[in-house]
Amino acid sequence: METDARDDGGDDLGAEVRAAVGLLYRRFRSERPAGELGDVALEVLTYLHKRGPQTLTRLSEVGRVAPASMSQTVNRLTAAGYAVRTPDPTDGRKVLFAPTPEGHTVAGDAMATRNAWLDGRLRALSAEDRAVISRAAALLASIAES
Repeated sequence: METDARDDGGDDLGAEVRAAVGLLYRRFRSERPAGELGDVALEVLTYLHKRGPQTLTRLSEVGRVAPASMSQTVNRLTAAGYAVRTPDPTDGRKVLFAPTPEGHTVAGDAMATRNAWLDGRLRALSAEDRAVISRAAALLASIAES
């Protein structure tokens, strides 16, 4: 009888999860309103929309890029009118980046488009499959936060 790698926690399960998450991530990136912002800039804007003002250092850490690269991204966002620079109220040497009202709208629209796509696909599944995905989502979040 053939053993299923998913039953014994083998390396194949990790590869399957990575492949599925990668496909889903790429699909999310393609499911967004048309516009002038590239994927990275839209990700940064969405992060600012959800988390509020952030320093360049924090954005670089979250994006796992060099500060110089993040500087180019936030410069594009500010030049396009989607973000503004403001002084950090607790440390005058630092600058915070925050979305403008238009930036909030763009980020919110992108999130709504992606959520609508995923919600539609999930509604097409059986209740049993949705329950499995719910449990898997909780487990994946736990792994990601560990």
